Amino acid sequence: MPQTGNKCVVPSIEEGAHMIRFTTMLAAGLTAAALVSGCSSTIINQGGDTSCKDFKAADEKKQNDAVSKMLKDSKGVDPTSLEISGTRLSVQTYCGTVATEDTKISQAPHL
Repeated sequence: MPQTGNKCVVPSIEEGAHMIRFTTMLAAGLTAAALVSGCSSTIINQGGDTSCKDFKAADEKKQNDAVSKMLKDSKGVDPTSLEISGTRLSVQTYCGTVATEDTKISQAPHL
């Protein structure tokens, strides 16, 4: 307990209630921030190990990122935008037709 001179200062009930409200609001804010930032799903770019299910659920930018990483991992150099676009279309077609949800996008025919 904090002391002032020789006397102990006891926090009032009102101060304790404010601290509980503050802690609750802080926890709620952090939870909302985590949900908005999307920290749970297709956040990690797995490149060619991305499943067709995750690839189809991703937006175009995340699809391009996965394809770009896959191509760079296989060739060792950054792919051109034309390679990324063409491969993304190939993967979309493959995942939408013959592949299963668990098939890795690296199994799709690509340049």
